[in-house]
Amino acid sequence: MSESHKPSMRFLLSEELRTKTINVLDALEQAEDPKQYRDELRDLVVELTDTGLNYFFIKPLELAKVGFVTQRSAKLGIAGAQRVMGKVIRKIIGGMDKNELLIISSYIRQLMH
Repeated sequence: MSESHKPSMRFLLSEELRTKTINVLDALEQAEDPKQYRDELRDLVVELTDTGLNYFFIKPLELAKVGFVTQRSAKLGIAGAQRVMGKVIRKIIGGMDKNELLIISSYIRQLMH
């Protein structure tokens, strides 16, 4: 079964984040040296990861109207995970070469459709 026919889940992007994503991917893909856009890509991946975590975990808790303490605990836990993940993402993407950056960019673009 091709990737496009497999079951999937998605989260919604704000128009601002969608535009930012497209701009970063376009700049990276069109650059003579994509490595000059590593910082922008790693910041984008961190932001997309944060947005996804909030969409799949925090938003349902808010919709379920769980108690304030539960929501606060969840938000603090997710914030801690995001800090750790952000450091890892920044380190990994910061060390990528041209080909690896282009593959990451292409993959993110595929996820947007």
